[in-house]
Amino acid sequence: MPRTQEHADRYADALTALAAATHRPTSVVNIGGEYAIRVDFAFGMYVLATNTEHGLSSDPDARDIWLVRFFEQTPDESTSDNELVRARHEWLADAFDLVIAELISTGQWVSSDAMLHEIAPRPDAPDRSDD
Repeated sequence: MPRTQEHADRYADALTALAAATHRPTSVVNIGGEYAIRVDFAFGMYVLATNTEHGLSSDPDARDIWLVRFFEQTPDESTSDNELVRARHEWLADAFDLVIAELISTGQWVSSDAMLHEIAPRPDAPDRSDD
């Protein structure tokens, strides 16, 4: 039985935080039986955020580290999408800041009027070396 709404209710604060950080809609998606928070960007790029290696935890008391990954969709449905960068942090917002900083530093950031340069790591974002 799909548990998308259950996870959306449990992670309402996380959905709201990512929506505020990205200025885009967020949703809980089921990918291969694992649930994640997804944010879609321009040019077939998207973010998946989970609080375990294998999706969103069903345990409300879980104290796992957030994993945020930035992907680029492949045109061929027979191959999996390309993971561009990933970052981990105790706090979702900080993990998101780290993944954006990593994307920019690797030169894979796609700048356009669709992205509006609204998303950039905060100057006070934690140093990635803390991970």
